[in-house]
Amino acid sequence: MKYVNAILCLILFTSLACSGDSNDIQNDIPDTGGAQPVDESIWLIDKRLVVDGGPGKDGIPALTNPETISAESIAYLQDQDLVIGITNGTNQIAVPHKILDWHEIINMDNFGTTLAIVYCPLTGTGIGWNTTINGQTTTFGVSGLLYKNNIIPYDRATDSNWSQLELQCINGELAGTIPETTVFPELTWGLWKKLFPDSRVVSTNTGFSRQYSIYPYGDYKSNNDRFIYPIPPLTNNIPSKERVYTIYSGDKAKVYRFQNFENGKIIKDAFDGRDYILIGNSEFIMSFELNETNKDLDFSYEFNNTEVIMKDEQNNVWSIFGKAVSGPKKGQFLKTSHTAMMGYYFSVESFYPEAEFYN
Repeated sequence: MKYVNAILCLILFTSLACSGDSNDIQNDIPDTGGAQPVDESIWLIDKRLVVDGGPGKDGIPALTNPETISAESIAYLQDQDLVIGITNGTNQIAVPHKILDWHEIINMDNFGTTLAIVYCPLTGTGIGWNTTINGQTTTFGVSGLLYKNNIIPYDRATDSNWSQLELQCINGELAGTIPETTVFPELTWGLWKKLFPDSRVVSTNTGFSRQYSIYPYGDYKSNNDRFIYPIPPLTNNIPSKERVYTIYSGDKAKVYRFQNFENGKIIKDAFDGRDYILIGNSEFIMSFELNETNKDLDFSYEFNNTEVIMKDEQNNVWSIFGKAVSGPKKGQFLKTSHTAMMGYYFSVESFYPEAEFYN
C-alpha cells in the first residue's frame, strides 16, 4: 500500500502538486510511504501516529513580520480566495491562505502583540498563539512532523513540539503547556475588502521564491477522498473536506455548519459550562463568549457588507472582531471564544470523535 507524502517536499521546489491514491484506510499505524521515524523521546500522544512529512525541520519556512501592503494594491488575490483577519484593536491585516499554504506559520511581534498565526493546509485550521510563554518570548517554526494530518509546530526557545489541534505542547521541555490562543475570522477576500477597505495585506514579497498564485496540493481541498496520510472511516455523514466552525474546550468540541446560518443568523448556545453567541452567514462564522453582564442581552443580525455584524438592545453596534463601533460601549470588545477555528470536518472527528453538533 502506497500513500503520497512526497507532496510536502515537492512544494518547496515546484508549483505542481503531487498526485496519487492516498485515500485508503488503515486503522493501525499509517504506512508513511518511506517517511523517517520520529525521535525516541517522550510524547504525550501516540508517537506511532507522528510522521515525518518529508521536507524536514524548517523545510517549510515560517515567516516573521512579513511585509504588508494596502488592500487596494493587491493583485494576486481573487474574490473567492480565503483570508484570515487579524486586528490590534485599531488596524487590520488580512493574511491570505495563499501565503499560509506555503509557509504555515507567521510570527508577528510588530502588531501590538507577540503572536504566531499557525495554519495547517492539510486540516484547513488556523489559529493564533501567544509567543510569550512562561515570560519568555519566542517564535514558532514548522517541524516537518505531522500528527493525524495536522501540523506540529516547534518553539525555537526550547525546541519543544506542539500540536495545533491537541492544543498543547506534546513533546519536550514544555510538554503539557497549553497555548494562549487568539481566534480569527476567516472569510473571502471579496468580503474582507468590503469590510476593511483600508486594511493591510501580507505581501508576496516574503523573501522566498514561491508561486503563490498556485495552490500546492492539487485537488486536495475539494476531493473528499484524498488525504496525505490515511484516516479512520468517518462516522458522520458529512463530507470530509466540508469547512466547519468548531469551538474547543479541553477534550470536548462542538461543531457548527454553514447550513446552520443560512441567510444570516445569530445563535446563542451553551457548551461545556460557557455561554456563546455565534454570528454567521454563507461566507463567515464568528463566535464570542458571553458573561454575566451580556448573556441576557438580545442581539440582532445587522450585517450589510461593512464591518458591522450585529446590534444589541442597548444600541451597541458590533464589528466582526467583537468591537463596539458605536453605542454606549463604543471601543469595548466582546470576548472571543476561548478556542475556535474553521477547518475541514475530518480533522474534528480525527481529534475529537465525540464532538457535539449544533442542530
